[in-house]
Amino acid sequence: MADPMLISSYLILALSVIGVAVASYLLGCLNGAVIVSKYILKNDIRSHGSGNAGLTNFYRVFGGKLTLVVILTDMMKAVFAVLIGMAVFGAILNAPDVGKYMGGMFCMIGHMFPLMFGFKGGKGILSGGTLALMLDWRVTLVVWGGFLLLSALTKWISLGSIWAGGSLPFISWFVYQEPLILLCSAVCGVLIVWKHRGNLRRILRGEESKFSFHRKKETK
Repeated sequence: MADPMLISSYLILALSVIGVAVASYLLGCLNGAVIVSKYILKNDIRSHGSGNAGLTNFYRVFGGKLTLVVILTDMMKAVFAVLIGMAVFGAILNAPDVGKYMGGMFCMIGHMFPLMFGFKGGKGILSGGTLALMLDWRVTLVVWGGFLLLSALTKWISLGSIWAGGSLPFISWFVYQEPLILLCSAVCGVLIVWKHRGNLRRILRGEESKFSFHRKKETK
């Protein structure tokens, strides 16, 4: 006969994981670029530029102070998701670092595939970048350092983003050597690189647009 205490422990663990996953995913669905463009500007960002509901496309199309609202929205939702994961996993499993990655991963999935916006979201860079900032300083240094360096040298934000996604699993394993953290970081990294696959093809063909602080007007 199964031990009731053991069953209860597994049930609490399962409910905790599900709770973190659902809460973090729903936070991730609060896409700043879509919310600001669709409900404040009344001009959905997904109908302009690259069609991507992310920060870079929003800035290129709209620019202005509302870009800061997009940044704050996408960063703060990741902060809350990471804090929720850290609190729950810290209390239940004494594994707050696993909780950080778990919360960050599901927040990123929600950002990329938001339920309320037809599963058409952004590419997860602000969410992933915020996650990296809240982890070990070595993760922050490798992910953000490479992103900023490549973006500054090439003016291709997408190339820096691909570096960030690709490097996250490796530096995460180097720092933590925890299988669950490796799994979560690998999911995040693969999703980021996959979301930038079109950018990568354009980079290889020399057709990728370079970032500029001077916003270009759309041609009609």
